[in-house]
Amino acid sequence: MTPLSLALAHSLPEVILAVGVLGLVLYGALRGKASDGPVTEIAVGLLGAAILIILLGFKEQAILFDGAVIDDGFGRFMKVLALIGSLTALVMGQDFLARERIDKFEFPILVLLATLGMMVLISAQNFIAMYLGLELMSLALYVLAAFNRDNLRASEAGLKYFVLGALSSGMLLYGASLIYGFAGTVDFAGVAAATQGHVSIGIIFGLVFLMTGLAFKMSAVPFHMWTPDVYEGAPTPVTAFFGSAVKMAAVAITVRVLMTAFPGAETQWRQIIVFISILSMALGAFAAIGQTNIKRLMAYSAIGHVGFALVGLAAGTQDGVFGVMVYMAIYLVMTLGSFAAILSMRVAGHAVEQISDLAGLAKTNPLMAFFFAMLMFSLAGIPPLAGFFAKWYVFNAAIQAHLYPLAVIGVLSSAVAAYYYLRVVKIMYFDEPAPAFDPPTPALRVVLAITSLFVLFLFAYPALFIDATATAAKSLF
Repeated sequence: MTPLSLALAHSLPEVILAVGVLGLVLYGALRGKASDGPVTEIAVGLLGAAILIILLGFKEQAILFDGAVIDDGFGRFMKVLALIGSLTALVMGQDFLARERIDKFEFPILVLLATLGMMVLISAQNFIAMYLGLELMSLALYVLAAFNRDNLRASEAGLKYFVLGALSSGMLLYGASLIYGFAGTVDFAGVAAATQGHVSIGIIFGLVFLMTGLAFKMSAVPFHMWTPDVYEGAPTPVTAFFGSAVKMAAVAITVRVLMTAFPGAETQWRQIIVFISILSMALGAFAAIGQTNIKRLMAYSAIGHVGFALVGLAAGTQDGVFGVMVYMAIYLVMTLGSFAAILSMRVAGHAVEQISDLAGLAKTNPLMAFFFAMLMFSLAGIPPLAGFFAKWYVFNAAIQAHLYPLAVIGVLSSAVAAYYYLRVVKIMYFDEPAPAFDPPTPALRVVLAITSLFVLFLFAYPALFIDATATAAKSLF
């Protein structure tokens, strides 16, 4: 095979999504306004095809397009997680969009565009490819946040995310340009070579600005300010997309940049990661206690969980990266299940979002209450559920790296955060019943059941999942 044909073969999932988006946009120009057509079904098929190609395709590592992108086990693992998040958010969101009378046609196209940007971002091997993927993802996300044009909260969320996102992108780009100026290259491998033995003050400044932009995308403190408002204001399927697929891509590129471009500056970037990890865990634990809106609570929960995941990254070891990947995979499942339950919160055809609306759910819908309770227990890290093992691996990596204070703060933050997860369970099981919810759609029932059973029974046979994750983590080294 020629270098170009080999590169296209390794990039087949991205090619499929790009061609699919162009085809759907063309269809949109030709369609009649009477029907949205099978746009969502085609988009789900494209995402499913991309997942199958990644799982069944090339297994060896390849650097493509003159070193701009890389196809390796770490990238393939994180791409599959992002694709699963996108596909599930699409499937869960269609009934919601139809009931709220939101035009559905553009939604799957924007999700595909954002997912394409995520895949480029995850595979980036230099700062130019990273920025292209980041902007392709972000531009679609700005529109998705304000997708419900007739809703004031959604418009406010979209505007806030756009303004702050543009600021963070500028800071990231400034940091990348500083690194280029002092290292003389935009390739991650070249930057790694330039930082061996001596890290100049210019590269440290560039690294700080770079981490500012990446922390914004991960919604890590102190660059989290957009998260609660956007989670609450955006349509719930969009919030589910932000909390699942987008989070996978942001954490993946942060891990790749730090581990492959700055191994010689580990002392410097570890201080940054430890700082934002502690702040994120603490804010996520305490700020969520007083929340009454379930989506806003999930926003602070997401901030806290990013902090927990970064505990593994702070270790700077292969075990640490493995812990981050395990954490993000389990967090993806817990998030999708939680939002399946939130999307099922409808009374007399209208969506409700207050935690008090869950009161007495165990009496009106015991099966949904049980599944949602399992997800809350898992998010709190209660053994033997999957969320416990996620925290176990990242805390263990921190202890192996002698980061004892970070691990202790993480455990204490987890104990505080358990309060508001258990409060949701208490409201469902012990409060007087609120009006019963409408029967959930089959898609929401399936997602809620599968995710709950995963977190409930992962401990019974974790070997396949753990082995696959360990192999993917090893490829980064």
